Amino acid sequence: MRLKWMRVTVNNCDDKLLQQARTFDRTALTAVYDLYHPLLYRYIIRQVSDGEMARELTAVVFERFLAALKNGSGPKTQLKAWLYRTAHNLVIDFYRRQAHRNHLPLPETVPSGSDSPGQLAEQHLLGEQVIIALQTLTPEQQQVLTLKFFEGFSNAEVAELIHKPIGAVKALQHRGLARLQHLLAPQPIEERVA
Repeated sequence: MRLKWMRVTVNNCDDKLLQQARTFDRTALTAVYDLYHPLLYRYIIRQVSDGEMARELTAVVFERFLAALKNGSGPKTQLKAWLYRTAHNLVIDFYRRQAHRNHLPLPETVPSGSDSPGQLAEQHLLGEQVIIALQTLTPEQQQVLTLKFFEGFSNAEVAELIHKPIGAVKALQHRGLARLQHLLAPQPIEERVA
């Protein structure tokens, strides 16, 4: 009951902030940016695995938000859903433009001195396998899994963000996880040799 009340309060605050932003109130626009920039950046970087590209795409989300407000076509309610949907569409467009490239970005983490070269190689290969496996999912499955497991949204929140029923979100989650499990499961030696 308390969690539901908190969500209603957050949504009401979001709607008030959006209404102020629609009048180009600088304080409201700054608050929208401060509130959503870190969340959207984190969402995008998990999908593109490139810090510079994630920064650029996050900036484009806010450029589109301002342009939409200026044109009068911006969100009237559900600011969070509009921003995440815009971010998701930008990620899809990014991958469409990058379809001809088959390389993976270099990791942005620095290995610790205690990791052995074998452990580092194993972690790197596993990371590559996960990235490749995630990219084989449908865009909707990628979006649901990212919002649910990386961003920590509940099924109801994911459903609200992507405008689908909770049952559809659960189905996308189930199919996506099943596909990942199939792709990442250890294969018998005969299959690896072939």
